[in-house]
Amino acid sequence: MSANNYPSYYDQLLASSQPALSSQSIFADPATPLAKTATLPALFISHGAPTLALEQSATTNALARLGQNLPKPRAIVIMSAHWLSPKLELSSHPAPVTWHDFSGLADELYQIRYPAHGHPQLAEALAQQLAARSITCSVNPLRALDHGVWSPLLHLYPDADVPIVQLSLPQHYDSHACYQLGAIFAALRQEQILLIGSGNITHNLAAMRWDADSIDESAKAFKIWLLAQLKTDIPAALDWQQFKHAQQVHPSSEHLMPLFFALGAGQRVSVVHERMAHHSLGMDIYRFD
Repeated sequence: MSANNYPSYYDQLLASSQPALSSQSIFADPATPLAKTATLPALFISHGAPTLALEQSATTNALARLGQNLPKPRAIVIMSAHWLSPKLELSSHPAPVTWHDFSGLADELYQIRYPAHGHPQLAEALAQQLAARSITCSVNPLRALDHGVWSPLLHLYPDADVPIVQLSLPQHYDSHACYQLGAIFAALRQEQILLIGSGNITHNLAAMRWDADSIDESAKAFKIWLLAQLKTDIPAALDWQQFKHAQQVHPSSEHLMPLFFALGAGQRVSVVHERMAHHSLGMDIYRFD
Protein backbone atom coordinates (compact mmCIF):
# COMPACT_ATOMS: atom_id res chain seq x y z
CA MET A 1 0.00 0.00 0.00
CA SER A 2 1.69 3.17 -1.20
CA ALA A 3 1.73 6.14 1.15
CA ASN A 4 2.46 8.71 -1.55
CA ASN A 5 -0.77 8.99 -3.51
CA TYR A 6 -3.13 10.18 -0.77
CA PRO A 7 -4.67 13.23 -2.51
CA SER A 8 -6.31 11.04 -5.16
CA TYR A 9 -6.81 7.92 -3.09
CA TYR A 10 -10.60 8.16 -2.86
CA ASP A 11 -10.86 8.49 -6.65
CA GLN A 12 -8.66 5.43 -7.06
CA LEU A 13 -10.71 3.51 -4.52
CA LEU A 14 -13.96 4.28 -6.35
CA ALA A 15 -12.43 3.32 -9.70
CA SER A 16 -10.96 0.10 -8.38
CA SER A 17 -12.38 -3.19 -9.60
CA GLN A 18 -11.96 -4.55 -6.08
CA PRO A 19 -15.13 -4.46 -3.97
CA ALA A 20 -15.20 -2.46 -0.75
CA LEU A 21 -14.62 -4.31 2.50
CA SER A 22 -17.87 -5.87 3.63
CA SER A 23 -19.35 -7.61 6.65
CA GLN A 24 -22.48 -8.77 4.81
CA SER A 25 -21.51 -12.44 4.93
CA ILE A 26 -21.37 -12.13 8.74
CA PHE A 27 -24.27 -9.84 9.58
CA ALA A 28 -26.72 -9.98 6.66
CA ASP A 29 -30.25 -10.37 8.00
CA PRO A 30 -33.04 -10.87 5.42
CA ALA A 31 -35.46 -9.04 7.73
CA THR A 32 -33.19 -5.98 7.94
CA PRO A 33 -31.55 -5.21 4.59
CA LEU A 34 -28.17 -3.59 5.10
CA ALA A 35 -29.11 -0.84 2.64
CA LYS A 36 -31.70 0.40 5.15
CA THR A 37 -29.47 0.50 8.21
CA ALA A 38 -27.96 3.70 9.54
CA THR A 39 -24.56 4.82 8.27
CA LEU A 40 -22.41 5.33 11.33
CA PRO A 41 -19.63 7.91 11.59
CA ALA A 42 -16.01 7.09 12.22
CA LEU A 43 -14.73 8.42 15.54
CA PHE A 44 -11.44 9.64 16.90
CA ILE A 45 -11.30 9.43 20.68
CA SER A 46 -8.57 10.93 22.85
CA HIS A 47 -8.43 8.34 25.62
CA GLY A 48 -6.00 10.19 27.90
CA ALA A 49 -4.63 8.47 30.97
CA PRO A 50 -5.99 5.06 32.08
CA THR A 51 -7.73 6.91 34.93
CA LEU A 52 -10.32 7.98 32.33
CA ALA A 53 -12.07 4.73 33.24
CA LEU A 54 -12.75 6.05 36.77
CA GLU A 55 -13.60 9.64 35.83
CA GLN A 56 -16.88 11.46 35.89
CA SER A 57 -15.87 14.42 33.74
CA ALA A 58 -16.86 16.43 30.70
CA THR A 59 -14.97 13.91 28.57
CA THR A 60 -16.68 10.84 29.99
CA ASN A 61 -20.07 12.61 29.79
CA ALA A 62 -19.40 13.33 26.11
CA LEU A 63 -18.60 9.67 25.50
CA ALA A 64 -21.76 8.55 27.30
CA ARG A 65 -23.94 10.93 25.28
CA LEU A 66 -22.32 9.79 22.06
CA GLY A 67 -23.06 6.15 22.86
CA GLN A 68 -26.66 6.99 23.69
CA ASN A 69 -27.23 9.05 20.54
CA LEU A 70 -25.62 6.83 17.91
CA PRO A 71 -27.52 3.85 16.50
CA LYS A 72 -26.21 0.74 18.20
CA PRO A 73 -23.44 -0.82 16.08
CA ARG A 74 -23.31 -4.43 15.00
CA ALA A 75 -19.61 -4.38 15.90
CA ILE A 76 -16.72 -2.03 16.62
CA VAL A 77 -13.46 -2.00 14.69
CA ILE A 78 -10.96 0.03 16.70
CA MET A 79 -7.33 1.02 16.18
CA SER A 80 -5.52 1.73 19.47
CA ALA A 81 -2.24 3.57 19.89
CA HIS A 82 -1.26 0.87 22.39
CA TRP A 83 -0.95 -2.00 19.93
CA LEU A 84 2.16 -1.45 17.82
CA SER A 85 3.13 -4.33 15.56
CA PRO A 86 5.50 -5.19 12.68
CA LYS A 87 2.50 -5.75 10.35
CA LEU A 88 -1.24 -5.15 10.43
CA GLU A 89 -3.06 -7.52 12.79
CA LEU A 90 -6.74 -7.99 13.69
CA SER A 91 -7.74 -9.41 17.05
CA SER A 92 -9.81 -12.60 16.84
CA HIS A 93 -10.13 -13.73 20.45
CA PRO A 94 -13.83 -14.57 21.07
CA ALA A 95 -13.66 -13.31 24.68
CA PRO A 96 -10.68 -10.96 25.01
CA VAL A 97 -9.49 -10.28 28.55
CA THR A 98 -9.21 -6.77 29.98
CA TRP A 99 -5.49 -5.96 29.99
CA HIS A 100 -4.28 -3.50 32.62
CA ASP A 101 -1.29 -2.41 30.57
CA PHE A 102 0.04 0.17 33.03
CA SER A 103 1.48 0.32 36.52
CA GLY A 104 1.53 2.48 39.63
CA LEU A 105 -2.07 3.68 39.47
CA ALA A 106 -5.07 3.30 41.79
CA ASP A 107 -5.97 -0.24 42.85
CA GLU A 108 -9.52 0.39 41.62
CA LEU A 109 -8.30 0.47 38.04
CA TYR A 110 -6.95 -3.07 38.24
CA GLN A 111 -10.36 -4.37 39.32
CA ILE A 112 -12.11 -3.10 36.19
CA ARG A 113 -13.25 -5.67 33.65
CA TYR A 114 -14.75 -4.86 30.27
CA PRO A 115 -16.27 -8.17 29.20
CA ALA A 116 -17.15 -7.39 25.58
CA HIS A 117 -16.98 -10.27 23.14
CA GLY A 118 -14.60 -10.38 20.23
CA HIS A 119 -15.78 -11.36 16.77
CA PRO A 120 -13.47 -13.99 15.23
CA GLN A 121 -15.63 -14.44 12.11
CA LEU A 122 -15.56 -10.72 11.32
CA ALA A 123 -11.81 -10.52 11.96
CA GLU A 124 -11.17 -13.47 9.63
CA ALA A 125 -13.44 -12.09 6.91
CA LEU A 126 -11.79 -8.66 7.01
CA ALA A 127 -8.29 -10.17 7.03
CA GLN A 128 -9.10 -12.25 3.95
CA GLN A 129 -10.43 -9.20 2.11
CA LEU A 130 -7.38 -7.14 3.06
CA ALA A 131 -5.07 -9.92 1.87
CA ALA A 132 -6.94 -9.93 -1.44
CA ARG A 133 -5.89 -6.29 -1.76
CA SER A 134 -2.25 -7.31 -1.19
CA ILE A 135 -2.22 -5.74 2.28
CA THR A 136 -0.04 -7.82 4.58
CA CYS A 137 -2.03 -8.74 7.67
CA SER A 138 -2.97 -11.59 9.98
CA VAL A 139 -5.43 -12.39 12.74
CA ASN A 140 -4.23 -12.56 16.34
CA PRO A 141 -6.25 -15.00 18.49
CA LEU A 142 -4.48 -14.03 21.73
CA ARG A 143 -4.71 -10.24 21.83
CA ALA A 144 -6.31 -8.74 24.96
CA LEU A 145 -8.08 -5.37 25.13
CA ASP A 146 -5.59 -2.64 26.08
CA HIS A 147 -6.67 0.48 27.94
CA GLY A 148 -6.82 2.46 24.70
CA VAL A 149 -9.83 0.27 23.93
CA TRP A 150 -11.61 -0.43 27.19
CA SER A 151 -11.15 2.85 29.06
CA PRO A 152 -13.17 4.93 26.53
CA LEU A 153 -15.57 2.11 25.62
CA LEU A 154 -16.46 1.72 29.29
CA HIS A 155 -18.22 5.09 28.96
CA LEU A 156 -19.32 4.81 25.33
CA TYR A 157 -20.94 1.36 25.75
CA PRO A 158 -20.99 0.63 29.49
CA ASP A 159 -22.89 -2.65 29.04
CA ALA A 160 -20.00 -4.07 26.97
CA ASP A 161 -22.63 -5.43 24.58
CA VAL A 162 -20.99 -4.60 21.23
CA PRO A 163 -18.40 -7.08 19.89
CA ILE A 164 -14.92 -5.72 19.21
CA VAL A 165 -12.27 -6.32 16.58
CA GLN A 166 -9.09 -4.43 17.42
CA LEU A 167 -6.64 -3.30 14.73
CA SER A 168 -2.95 -2.99 15.43
CA LEU A 169 -0.94 0.04 14.37
CA PRO A 170 1.92 -1.19 12.16
CA GLN A 171 5.15 0.48 13.22
CA HIS A 172 5.98 1.55 9.66
CA TYR A 173 2.59 3.18 9.01
CA ASP A 174 2.67 6.96 8.80
CA SER A 175 -0.30 9.33 8.60
CA HIS A 176 -0.73 8.71 4.87
CA ALA A 177 -0.86 4.93 5.26
CA CYS A 178 -3.31 5.15 8.17
CA TYR A 179 -5.50 7.47 6.09
CA GLN A 180 -5.51 5.02 3.20
CA LEU A 181 -6.32 2.14 5.53
CA GLY A 182 -9.28 4.11 6.88
CA ALA A 183 -10.48 4.69 3.32
CA ILE A 184 -10.41 0.95 2.69
CA PHE A 185 -12.52 0.32 5.81
CA ALA A 186 -14.92 3.21 5.14
CA ALA A 187 -17.71 1.21 3.51
CA LEU A 188 -18.21 -0.77 6.73
CA ARG A 189 -19.85 2.35 8.19
CA GLN A 190 -22.82 1.66 5.90
CA GLU A 191 -23.14 -1.79 7.46
CA GLN A 192 -23.41 -0.49 11.03
CA ILE A 193 -19.79 -1.17 11.92
CA LEU A 194 -18.44 1.61 14.13
CA LEU A 195 -14.87 2.55 13.17
CA ILE A 196 -12.81 4.16 15.95
CA GLY A 197 -9.29 5.50 16.22
CA SER A 198 -8.20 5.72 19.87
CA GLY A 199 -5.17 7.84 20.71
CA ASN A 200 -4.66 11.46 21.76
CA ILE A 201 -4.82 14.71 19.85
CA THR A 202 -1.79 15.83 21.92
CA HIS A 203 0.45 13.47 23.87
CA ASN A 204 3.61 14.53 25.67
CA LEU A 205 3.82 12.54 28.91
CA ALA A 206 6.95 14.40 30.01
CA ALA A 207 4.95 17.62 30.07
CA MET A 208 2.02 16.20 32.06
CA ARG A 209 1.05 17.73 35.39
CA TRP A 210 -1.55 15.59 37.12
CA ASP A 211 -4.87 17.38 37.65
CA ALA A 212 -3.33 20.77 36.87
CA ASP A 213 -5.59 23.58 35.72
CA SER A 214 -2.82 25.04 33.55
CA ILE A 215 -2.67 24.43 29.80
CA ASP A 216 0.33 23.65 27.64
CA GLU A 217 0.08 26.44 25.08
CA SER A 218 2.00 24.50 22.41
CA ALA A 219 -0.42 21.58 22.74
CA LYS A 220 -3.42 23.90 22.54
CA ALA A 221 -2.01 25.67 19.48
CA PHE A 222 -1.32 22.35 17.77
CA LYS A 223 -4.82 21.00 18.12
CA ILE A 224 -6.36 24.29 16.96
CA TRP A 225 -4.07 24.25 13.92
CA LEU A 226 -4.66 20.58 13.13
CA LEU A 227 -8.44 20.88 13.38
CA ALA A 228 -8.33 23.77 10.91
CA GLN A 229 -6.38 21.59 8.48
CA LEU A 230 -8.77 18.67 8.94
CA LYS A 231 -11.63 20.98 7.94
CA THR A 232 -9.97 22.71 4.99
CA ASP A 233 -6.78 20.99 3.81
CA ILE A 234 -6.46 17.24 4.37
CA PRO A 235 -3.03 16.94 2.70
CA ALA A 236 -1.72 19.59 5.13
CA ALA A 237 -3.22 17.67 8.06
CA LEU A 238 -1.47 14.51 6.87
CA ASP A 239 1.79 16.46 6.86
CA TRP A 240 1.22 17.35 10.53
CA GLN A 241 4.94 17.43 11.30
CA GLN A 242 5.19 20.76 9.51
CA PHE A 243 3.72 22.35 12.66
CA LYS A 244 6.52 24.25 14.38
CA HIS A 245 6.25 22.45 17.73
CA ALA A 246 5.03 19.07 16.45
CA GLN A 247 7.93 17.17 18.00
CA GLN A 248 7.25 18.81 21.36
CA VAL A 249 3.54 17.95 21.27
CA HIS A 250 4.03 14.40 19.92
CA PRO A 251 7.55 13.18 20.79
CA SER A 252 6.43 9.90 19.20
CA SER A 253 3.63 9.60 16.67
CA GLU A 254 1.65 6.52 17.75
CA HIS A 255 -1.08 8.43 19.65
CA LEU A 256 -1.86 10.64 16.66
CA MET A 257 -1.92 7.95 13.94
CA PRO A 258 -5.40 6.57 14.84
CA LEU A 259 -6.80 10.02 14.01
CA PHE A 260 -5.79 9.52 10.39
CA PHE A 261 -7.44 6.10 10.27
CA ALA A 262 -10.71 7.77 11.32
CA LEU A 263 -10.13 10.64 8.87
CA GLY A 264 -9.70 8.22 5.97
CA ALA A 265 -12.95 6.53 6.89
CA GLY A 266 -15.01 9.71 6.96
CA GLN A 267 -13.18 12.89 5.90
CA ARG A 268 -15.84 15.43 7.01
CA VAL A 269 -14.93 16.34 10.58
CA SER A 270 -17.05 17.73 13.41
CA VAL A 271 -16.06 18.28 17.02
CA VAL A 272 -17.91 16.21 19.62
CA HIS A 273 -15.83 17.39 22.58
CA GLU A 274 -12.83 19.63 23.26
CA ARG A 275 -10.81 19.77 26.47
CA MET A 276 -7.28 19.85 27.89
CA ALA A 277 -6.37 17.64 30.87
CA HIS A 278 -3.28 17.21 33.05
CA HIS A 279 -1.75 20.30 31.41
CA SER A 280 -0.60 18.65 28.16
CA LEU A 281 -3.17 16.02 27.15
CA GLY A 282 -5.71 17.13 24.57
CA MET A 283 -8.92 15.15 25.19
CA ASP A 284 -10.74 16.02 21.97
CA ILE A 285 -13.30 13.69 20.39
CA TYR A 286 -14.06 14.06 16.67
CA ARG A 287 -16.56 12.38 14.38
CA PHE A 288 -16.02 11.87 10.68
CA ASP A 289 -18.96 11.52 8.28
